Amino acid sequence: MVITIKYKIGVKTFAGHRSVCVQALAEKISDARARVVEVVLIDGEIPTRDMSRTGANRQRYNGAYYAMQEVGKTKNLSACEIVQ
Repeated sequence: MVITIKYKIGVKTFAGHRSVCVQALAEKISDARARVVEVVLIDGEIPTRDMSRTGANRQRYNGAYYAMQEVGKTKNLSACEIVQ
């Protein structure tokens, strides 16, 4: 069963590490866990190579890289928000 979840991850920017909100499609593997299949949005935007939290150059990061890193990870559903 595929569900949509939201959770936070840390990304490395020129200004240091920042947290961003990820919305992903995940396959439910048990009542308490799900495996990420695809990252749909990062901070409300489609993941691209050149993303920024505030628009400033010092806040830029590679969203496509972080989206790729999340695929296949197992997440505890208690730490995620399930989106309907």
